[in-house]
Amino acid sequence: MKFLHTSITVQNIDASLQFYTGVLGLEFERRRAIPENRAEIAFVRDPESGARVELTHWEGKEKIEAGEQLDHLAFEVPDLDAFLVRARASGVRVAKEPYQLRGGTSRLAFVLDPDDVWIELIEHPAPPR
Repeated sequence: MKFLHTSITVQNIDASLQFYTGVLGLEFERRRAIPENRAEIAFVRDPESGARVELTHWEGKEKIEAGEQLDHLAFEVPDLDAFLVRARASGVRVAKEPYQLRGGTSRLAFVLDPDDVWIELIEHPAPPR
């Protein structure tokens, strides 16, 4: 398993991008809308450590309540189905079963940690041989 990023919910994605790039010096990577989730995401990266932050803006979310800022932690797993079998056997709760975003190639699922923090699991497709 490989740690990929931390996702936070933001009120204004443009203001957040300006803060994380202009003030903190992170590098802009990419930005895209996810219509099926009614969200827009942007990734910024620390040039020194390589750590990434995903900024998530939810359409229609007027106010962020205390505790809602952390959206999820993301990990890459080589075999999503095998991971979920092991996780379930350990009593881990699955919050969202495996799926793909429209136009995407990776498979995603979400599990919950003991405190209900969402953990995104990402299985990238195998490279062509």
